Amino acid sequence: MLPGGEMLAWSDLRTDGPAGGGPLAALAARVVPAGARVLLAGPHEPAFLDRLAHAEVTCLLRSHLDGVALADLAGDRAVRVIVGGPAGLPAGETYDVVIAASGLDPVESVEGTRLGWDGVLAKLVGALRPGGTLLLRMDNPVGLHRIVDVSPWYADRADTAWTIDGVLDASHPASLDQLRGRLTDAGLTPDAGFAAYPHPAAVTALVATGELDREASAGLLDAVLHGACTGGYADRPVLQDPARLAVDALHAGLGSALAPAWVVLARRDAVAGADRADLPVVLAQTGPPGVGVVEVVAAAHGWHWRATEPPARAEPPSGPYASRTVAYRDAGALTGPVPPGRLLRTLLLDACLRRDLDTLRRLLSGYARWLDSSAVDGQISGAAALAGTENVVVAGDEFAVLDPSWQATEPLAVDVALARGLWRFAALLLTGGYAHPWSSTLDLTGLTVVLGGLAGRELDRATVLVAVETEAAVVAALRGLDAQGRLKLADELGALEPTSPPPGPESYQQLREAWLRQREELGRVRAVLGWTEDLLTSRERALRRADAMINLLNGSVSYRVGRLLITPARWARRAARAAKRRLGRALRRRVAREEQQ
Repeated sequence: MLPGGEMLAWSDLRTDGPAGGGPLAALAARVVPAGARVLLAGPHEPAFLDRLAHAEVTCLLRSHLDGVALADLAGDRAVRVIVGGPAGLPAGETYDVVIAASGLDPVESVEGTRLGWDGVLAKLVGALRPGGTLLLRMDNPVGLHRIVDVSPWYADRADTAWTIDGVLDASHPASLDQLRGRLTDAGLTPDAGFAAYPHPAAVTALVATGELDREASAGLLDAVLHGACTGGYADRPVLQDPARLAVDALHAGLGSALAPAWVVLARRDAVAGADRADLPVVLAQTGPPGVGVVEVVAAAHGWHWRATEPPARAEPPSGPYASRTVAYRDAGALTGPVPPGRLLRTLLLDACLRRDLDTLRRLLSGYARWLDSSAVDGQISGAAALAGTENVVVAGDEFAVLDPSWQATEPLAVDVALARGLWRFAALLLTGGYAHPWSSTLDLTGLTVVLGGLAGRELDRATVLVAVETEAAVVAALRGLDAQGRLKLADELGALEPTSPPPGPESYQQLREAWLRQREELGRVRAVLGWTEDLLTSRERALRRADAMINLLNGSVSYRVGRLLITPARWARRAARAAKRRLGRALRRRVAREEQQ
């Protein structure tokens, strides 16, 4: 349908979004009941249509190009496409669910009458039937993505930036509380809310805001935010490490306040405080795209895993030994309760920053004993074989694997599994520039051996080398790399040094710290070279003085007289040695003849 106001030469659709629509599409699929009438307002990933196949979908777009493309993608599915602004919605037509997962700004067309943020919201609320649900995403104007961005948001001159949102724009809500207030003023009852990470343009993790504020030290949330920000900014230059900032915000109780975006559910004519217990606590897209979105739900006795479609792959792929992967993802293992506790990596980093060797020794020795308890005949298999410090939670003296879906194809030696976990932490510690209680001259392998000593294990460099090769194979399986990519990755990991910047996002802050470490190392090397040069110079001067003294003594009378006296003595000593040798040979021949007789 073309009711007017369509933008003929503009496109909002992106092709670099999360596979399968990501957590937003999974959340939408849970909100939409079977047979419901759904309005997708604004541009959405084409995968949304796949996740909403059980509903009657109407798409409202402002771009004529996107409308034609979406109609072609829909194929035989009963999807209606309306191209125009919000004013183009059919009068009197209502929907059970209205989804604006890209926000309200991309809903409004610049070719028609401008309604503003509140006007677009009023139009969508008017199209919502009593008791219906609105799913709305809003970007945070002071979110993590803007804090770490290299270019300031207010200097954007791209074609998409005909309006630039910020806290100075009073027509837009600027916080989660303001968003809920606007929804209430529009006649809706705000319901569940989610913090969206790592970037508004590519959401790969949704975390319930209530749980994010209450469970600031939960190992699960620590791992989810760190993993989402590490992968989401892998190809972007940033001012500082977004993963570190996200985890720090979590532990400071600011995980919701600094979220790049928020996703809010609101219902029309609903009772305030109504419970939505069916919604998950966490929705995250992790690992290869085929795993789908992993969910965590709140149960009577804590959090529980819940894997969603597509079906999990329970067995590693078959193939020749040369192409066989050392690890595979089995999302079917994500069942049962989520182990409570804090992330081991966070506890170790905190102990290193405080130079608390007793705590480090206790944690590392407990980690080593836990690996031993999971081993059979010195070999460890399953999820425990790949459980590094970033995937182990600690509750008191108890250690547990957080995400058991990554499985080892073949068992690993316990020392190799331990060395791999310690090497990963040593790489984080040194390349990340964290302060620690050990000498700055240690390399990654040396620090791994030291950490092994704290854990009560005598690791050698050969074992650490095998662990690094195993790490390259595991990461290659995680990223889906081929044999050539695996070899390149192994070379990159082997070349890591304490002066190297950390792998991942190109953080200017961490690059500066790496440059300072390199400058410090160069200063140390220059000092050693200067000391060596001074030592060689002093020795050369001593040799010259000795040579001059020898030359002086060679020309003296006493030296010549001494030579005259010493030379006959040398001749006599040589003659005596020769006579002694002849006498010995004669005696040995005589003894041999007597023995023969």
